Formats: sequence, C-alpha cells, structure tokens
Amino acid sequence: MSKLFNNISDADKKMLTKIYWRSFAVFAGPCGAAYRQAPGFTMSIMPALERYYPEQEKRAEAMQRHMTPYNITQNVGTFAMGLAASMEHENAVHYGDYDPSSIVSIKTALMGPLSGIGDSIYWGIVRCIAAGVGIGFAASGSILGPILFLVIYNLPGMLGRYYLTFLGFSMGENFITKAYESGMITILTKCAGIIGLMMVGFMISSNVSLSLALTMPVSGAEPIAVQPYLDSLLMGVLPLSLTMLCYWALKKKMNQNTLLFVVLGVGFVLGLLGIC
Repeated sequence: MSKLFNNISDADKKMLTKIYWRSFAVFAGPCGAAYRQAPGFTMSIMPALERYYPEQEKRAEAMQRHMTPYNITQNVGTFAMGLAASMEHENAVHYGDYDPSSIVSIKTALMGPLSGIGDSIYWGIVRCIAAGVGIGFAASGSILGPILFLVIYNLPGMLGRYYLTFLGFSMGENFITKAYESGMITILTKCAGIIGLMMVGFMISSNVSLSLALTMPVSGAEPIAVQPYLDSLLMGVLPLSLTMLCYWALKKKMNQNTLLFVVLGVGFVLGLLGIC
C-alpha cells in the first residue's frame, strides 16, 4: 500500500481524499432512471474538475460529460472515480489531442464488472457475516449485536472506498498513457461501446414489452395472429422500434415527463382499440 501512495503527490492525495468523502453521498441526490447516480458521481469528482479545469467553459464541458447514467456498487465505485479523475487530468494536459469520450466509455464499461464484484463481496459475503455475528450477540440481549453488525459491515466498505480511490487514480496515470501509446485505448473504447450497446439491447428485451394483438381473418379457419410473423422477421422489433422512437424524441429535446405521458396515452388508446 505504501507504493500506492508514494506515486501520488500531496496535492493529488488531498484531492482524492475529498473525492473519497464526497463519494458517500453519490446515491443521495434524486436523479431518476434517465441519469441514475450521474449527479452524485459528478458531484464526487468535482474537486478534480475544479482543479484541472480552471476555465468555466471547460469545466462545464467536463461536468456535462459525466451526466451519463452511472450505477456501481459504491463500495467499489470509487475506483471508477479515481480513474475518471486521472483521465480528466490527461485530457486537461493534452486538451484537443485526447479523446474525452473514452473517459465515459471506460467508466460505463466498468459498471457491470465492478458491480458484480462489489455485490458479491459486500452484499453477499460481508453483510451476511456481519448479520450472523450481530444476531448472535443480539439474541442474547447484548448491545454489542447492532454495534458489531455496523462495524463489521461498514468498516471494510469504508476502507475499500478509500484505497480504491487512490488505486484507480494511480493506475490511470500509468495505464492510460501506455494504452494511448500502444493504441489499446482505441480498442478499449470500441469494446466499451459494444458492451454498452449489448447492455442496452438486453435491457430493451427485458424491460420493454410491446406486441400486436391484431389478427388477420381467414375464411373457414382460425384468424392468423400478426405478432408471430413479426417475431419470425426480427425478434423484439416492436420494443426496439419504440425505444428508438423515444430516443429520437429525447434527442430532439422533448421533455422526459411529456414523453412518458405521450407513451402512456398512446398505449392506453391502442389497448382500447385492441391493436396492442
């Protein structure tokens, strides 16, 4: 661990410590499904953005860049914060020659793997151990029950947050430079984009439900349903079309609440007419 801190300047340590403390509020702000914890992430790394971008225009550009959906188990999510801070430093130093979209791409690509690791360790293992110890003492009437539960559950998370903030920043300084020199960053950015699109497709197929109830009458036989033929052409074409239509509307600056009520209203009418 000493090597981890030796490679970081005192000014960077002070900045990363601020990011660490701010990270505890990453899930505190209301943000909705469209942005999830993006406001909290942006707020957490503001010490880095304020330091690297003294110009208000560049700082606003960086803040807007991080207002993309973000959701990582936060006991390990500080790794992404440290890495993002390091990449923002590289972008500030090589402004104009650095691809800032790679910052968001790498952060997005980390969401799945880090959340899987964090959920398994902290929710699946640490929480169960803490609950087992705490319940054992509490069942006997000891005040140590809730105290030990809180200590055992929170202490590993707090330590993990702290060290992963510095680890992400330390790895970023070296990893990103070497990745750019070797061209690896281009490959990683493309892979991150592919993974992101795959996750979008998975979410569409899992969460968007839309099918046609229309049938074609056939003389002397049962009516033929239209939906199976659509599925044979392209499975999930209607949910995909609806999602792309909503995406187009949002790109045209349509208000999210307005779009929600439009979709609900159209769906209600189509349902009454027996179309969907």
